[in-house]
Amino acid sequence: MKKIITYTFMVLFSTLLSSCGIGYSFVANHNQNATEVHLSGNNFKVTDRVSGSSEVYYVFAIGGMSRKQMYENAYATMMKKANLLNSSKAIINLMTEEHFSGFAPFYVKRTITVSAQVVEFTR
Repeated sequence: MKKIITYTFMVLFSTLLSSCGIGYSFVANHNQNATEVHLSGNNFKVTDRVSGSSEVYYVFAIGGMSRKQMYENAYATMMKKANLLNSSKAIINLMTEEHFSGFAPFYVKRTITVSAQVVEFTR
C-alpha cells in the first residue's frame, strides 16, 4: 500500500511540474509566384526580420476561428510590418510556428506566428 501511495504521489508531482504546451514549426515556400531573381552577385541586403501573430482561445473545445483564418490574420499582420509597397523589397525564409497551451479540453490557447526576413535589392 505504501508503494502505491508513493507512485501515485510521484505521478501527480511530475504532472504538476510538467509543461502543458505543444509547439511545432513549418518551413515552406508559401509564395508560389513565377518571379525569377538572380542572386549570383551582391545585389541585395537583408534589412529586417518581421513577424505577425494570431491567437485564439477554446473553452471546452468551443470557440475561436479556423486554422486557415488564423494563418491569414498572422500573415496580413506580418505583411503590414514589412512595408513592401513602392520599393524593391521582398520577403524570404517564411516560417510558420504553431503553439498549443492550456489544460485540454477545459482551456486551450492556440497561437500561430508567421515570420520572415525582408531583403532589399540594390541594383
